[in-house]
Amino acid sequence: MIRRLLARLRPAPAAIPVVEPAPAAPDAASPLYVGLRDAVLDGWFLGDSGELLKGFAITADDTLLDVGCGDGVATLFAVRQGASVIFTDSEHDKVRELARQVDAQSRQLNLGLVSNSLPLPLADGCASKVVCMEVLEHVDQPEAFMAELVRMGRPGAQYLLSVPAPVGEHLQKGIAPASYYQSPNHVQIFTAERFAALVEDAGLVIEHRQASGFFWVMGMIFFWAGERAAGRELTGAVRDRIHEPFTPMMEHWARAWQSLLDQPDGLLIKQTLDRFMPKSQVIIARKPLDGGGAP
Repeated sequence: MIRRLLARLRPAPAAIPVVEPAPAAPDAASPLYVGLRDAVLDGWFLGDSGELLKGFAITADDTLLDVGCGDGVATLFAVRQGASVIFTDSEHDKVRELARQVDAQSRQLNLGLVSNSLPLPLADGCASKVVCMEVLEHVDQPEAFMAELVRMGRPGAQYLLSVPAPVGEHLQKGIAPASYYQSPNHVQIFTAERFAALVEDAGLVIEHRQASGFFWVMGMIFFWAGERAAGRELTGAVRDRIHEPFTPMMEHWARAWQSLLDQPDGLLIKQTLDRFMPKSQVIIARKPLDGGGAP
């Protein structure tokens, strides 16, 4: 959700022509906009400092690898910092659309690949920044997948990794359709300890951890509930992403959360709820200068 909105809200640099006219400003109380506001409060998308997340800065000297790029929020953020980008996804349409946007906004050498990432057809040490967000929960062999990520980072490369937090995942069972927890959707649930061990056992050094996104846990529950109330079938090949049009319940929730954030103690309440039931857990890690990698 945030990926598509960020692409709409942040125009390309003036020196690079934009192929399409800028769309109208989004509804300030839409789930997309409220979700973006919530993320920025957590330290995401800091354009002034070039940090995709606080502590994960991208510069024009970087080559960023975005594995499981989806709609491309990390890739497009890196493009706007002047970096070269390599982006991969298992869905051909995602890669094709993102390549179109990258070509319109970048003069660097960039590469888009359709791949399931085991293995990735890329050279060792091809990236100085590696992003893999909300992907590992889909993977049958997360250890082998992590080994591929580590292989493609240069010595000293920085990694931004995220997976769903377990409380929200378990809460959705019985509400979300059964296919939400079947391939190609979520086949892994990572405790905080398991997630950290996966990263460290692959040879990376953890620099920062955070968990946030209470807004999206509740948003997804209201989304599934709204689908049921509307009588829509939830037993088919459901993908693990909320999509437009949003259900009325989800829109009501977004307005309520927006109102909460506007309160004097709104940020404090948000942070308390994020700790209680986060949607995602995030790790920033680094590959040692001696190359790292699992023994």
